[in-house]
Amino acid sequence: MWLEMVVAVVVVGVSLRLWYTYTSGRCTSTRSMAGKTVIITGGTAGIGKETARDLLHRGARVIIACRNLEKGCKVAGEMRSDGSSAGEVVVRRLDTSVLSSVRAFAKEVLDSEKAIHVLINNAGIYGMGKRQVTADGLELTMATNHFGHFLLTNLLLGRLKESAPSRIVNVSSLAQKHTSGFTLNDLVINNPYNPSRAYGFSKLCNVLFTRELADKMAGSGVTVNSLHPGLVRTEIFDAMNFSFTTIIFNILLTVCSKGAVSGAQTNIHLAVSEEVEGVTGRYFVDCKEADTCAEARSKDLATGLWVSSVKAVGLKQEEIHY
Repeated sequence: MWLEMVVAVVVVGVSLRLWYTYTSGRCTSTRSMAGKTVIITGGTAGIGKETARDLLHRGARVIIACRNLEKGCKVAGEMRSDGSSAGEVVVRRLDTSVLSSVRAFAKEVLDSEKAIHVLINNAGIYGMGKRQVTADGLELTMATNHFGHFLLTNLLLGRLKESAPSRIVNVSSLAQKHTSGFTLNDLVINNPYNPSRAYGFSKLCNVLFTRELADKMAGSGVTVNSLHPGLVRTEIFDAMNFSFTTIIFNILLTVCSKGAVSGAQTNIHLAVSEEVEGVTGRYFVDCKEADTCAEARSKDLATGLWVSSVKAVGLKQEEIHY
């Protein structure tokens, strides 16, 4: 029975991989990013790394924001050694799960960068087996995937406005569609704790944040969009608990998932393409606009999430730029 099940999974996986090969979107823009400054969180692995590499090749000044400076410097060194790299890569420390780290990073950037043209909020984790709370009193997955990026974006918003036209790209996930019944009480992710639920809710927050920020920034020259990169095999899934379900999931993931380069295409598209010039508040899959779940379209939820997030991260009146 086990063998039959594994064979069935592999067959399904191969079919899905072929489907991905022929339907996955690609960024077709050849636009140069020379003279542009781009910040990308989580730029040392997976789609973040490939996004950073592509933008570097286009001539951008790429700031890789990462938790592990040693790893970041190693990745930057690899990119610098690539003869086709036309831009400049810089590494800065940032842990989006720690609000003090977000503030320190933002200050460093604002002190050193006269302009910010693109901010890509890409860093993320998949929930651990047990609920973990940060030093700021926030659930770890929500802190890393939503609250940290919410604070970072707000702290850099003034510079992004000064640098307009500029873009903000929020990496969400298809998991945002599996969040039926979400309320603002779910921001604490408790009773009972479920890592998949935590991840899905954090990704829904990415879309709600995108839509509310787009409304607040209308007419400013700053656009903000969110995306699902596709099913991509990256390090984010390494924290998943060992179980029969995760075994099957990982087999499917290995067989039918996109590679990091393919997974980075929508990131790149939203960061550079002329096709999305002026487009804001939208959700993309495979470089095309796509539908979200009903919860992600709720104005009341988006506004409520914003108010709750301002309180959770301690955003001060003088730090508001909208």
